[in-house]
Amino acid sequence: MGAGRSFLPSGILLAGRGRPALHLPLLYNCAVGFLRNLKITLEMIKWEHSIFALPFALCGAMLAAGGLPAWRQLAWIVVAMVSARSAAMAFNRLADASIDATNPRTATRALPVGLLTPAFVSAFVLVSCGVFVLAASQLNRLTLMLSPVALAVILLYSYSKRFTRWSHLFLGFALGIAPAAAWIAVRGSLDPRILLLTAAVTFWVGGFDVIYACQDHEYDSRHGLHSLPRYLGIRNALVVARVFHLVMLGLLAGLVITFGLGKLAIFGVIAVAALLLYEHTLVRHDDLTKLNAAFFTMNGVISVVFFLFVAGDLLVRRG
Repeated sequence: MGAGRSFLPSGILLAGRGRPALHLPLLYNCAVGFLRNLKITLEMIKWEHSIFALPFALCGAMLAAGGLPAWRQLAWIVVAMVSARSAAMAFNRLADASIDATNPRTATRALPVGLLTPAFVSAFVLVSCGVFVLAASQLNRLTLMLSPVALAVILLYSYSKRFTRWSHLFLGFALGIAPAAAWIAVRGSLDPRILLLTAAVTFWVGGFDVIYACQDHEYDSRHGLHSLPRYLGIRNALVVARVFHLVMLGLLAGLVITFGLGKLAIFGVIAVAALLLYEHTLVRHDDLTKLNAAFFTMNGVISVVFFLFVAGDLLVRRG
């Protein structure tokens, strides 16, 4: 063995006078493993579905600014939104790991089948929360002060189905705080008018989640989990979902009136109504086969369409 150099069993190369340098194959394997786990985690939480609430958050930001906020504010709002949702979804997978393992619909998710370890997903949650707090600190003092409250709301939703049938509205509120948070990010204060949009998103997501929960009607009944489909049956639960979405449309109309928005925003509400009507034609109490990726895509379209009409209205009026 040459002087000043030796190989340890752990794969660490000692170079020079005892100065350590990581063995390159070990570094490569660690990096590949990390990237693989990160890719699986992002697929598990379906990070692309951040588009559900993000357009409504951007609506809140534009209403607060009366047009386009500063680009720096927009950038940090997007970072905050994506990191918050990533933390919430990963935490939800951790909280539900034992439930997912016994539910045929979810038994193939990454945690139940062992593609990811709880330790890795926990670390992902902590990092995502840290990025969210960092983003909040870059906006203003109030967003930073309220960031732990926001995290508590979006994380603790995961346990609501264990004690209340209204867990769907808990989820809705977890996403519904996004427009109010974006308003605070721009203004540094809260205007009660933006709570109309918070309520609208709450009922929109709540209605969608009631429909989605119909898939687990029998499982929830057998395992003591709470949901409206379990207590009301699928047919009546779908009626409640329609009522939730009618309430959402009323709140959006109230938002347009309260903020004095114009024709484009009114057309936006009409477009959302048409899309919701189509969405409800996709499911029946005796046929849930269309509760698939296309159904999720439809809800993403709803949020984007409303944002585009409101944004267009604000920009045209400002111009």
